Amino acid sequence: MHAAVITFPGSNCDRDLVTAFEKAGARVSRVWHKDTELPAGVDVVGIPGGFSFGDYLRCGAIAANSPISRAVVSHAGRGGYVLGICNGFQVLTETRLLPGALMRNAGLKFICRTVELDVATTDSAFTAGYQAGQRLRVPVAHHDGNYTVGADLLAQLRDQDRIAFTYAAPVNGSTGEIAGVLSENRRVLGMMPHPERAAEEAHGSTDGRQIFAGLVGALTAA
Repeated sequence: MHAAVITFPGSNCDRDLVTAFEKAGARVSRVWHKDTELPAGVDVVGIPGGFSFGDYLRCGAIAANSPISRAVVSHAGRGGYVLGICNGFQVLTETRLLPGALMRNAGLKFICRTVELDVATTDSAFTAGYQAGQRLRVPVAHHDGNYTVGADLLAQLRDQDRIAFTYAAPVNGSTGEIAGVLSENRRVLGMMPHPERAAEEAHGSTDGRQIFAGLVGALTAA
C-alpha cells in the first residue's frame, strides 16, 4: 500500500504520521504543499496535525487552498482514501470533503492530554479492526477541536452511521461528543485525537495502531 503524507508550513506531526504508516507496512511518500500532483499510485493521503500557515484566518483555511489540496480533493473524488488528523481534520472541513466546522474549544483553552474514545462504527477500513463500543486511549492536542454541526446534520451523521469515534466524556464541547467523522463513501476520515501518537509501546498506548494496520490490511487485500 502506498501512502502520501502532506507537509504544510507549520505542520508538526507529519514525521509521526509517516512513521505510523511505515510501521504498519505502508510505503510512504512525503509531499510538499506546493506540489500540484500526488505521487503515482497513491492509495491513501495523510494530512497531519500542527498549525498550518500559523492558523491564520481559520485553522486549515489557507492549507485547504494550497495546490496539493486540490489534488487531494480530486483523489477523494476518484474514491481514494484520506485520513486527516487534528489540523488535517480542520483542512478536510475547509475543503468540504467532510461536513461541519471545528470551532474554538468550549473552555477557550488549549487541551493537551490523553482522552478516552469510544469506537462508534466498525463499518470503514479505518475502524474495521476495532469492536463497536471499544474504548481507546488516544492523545489530543488542540485549541480549535470543537466539532460543530446543526441538529439536522447530526441526525444525518447518526442515521448514516458516519460517526467514527466519540469522546467517552466531554472534552472540547463537540456536538454529540464527536471525535471523528466519515465521508458519505466512508473513505475519508477526519479526527481530532492523534492515533499516530498512540501507535507504539513507548507512547504509553497502542490503541491508535489499528487505524493504520487496518487500513493497510484492507487496501493490500483489495
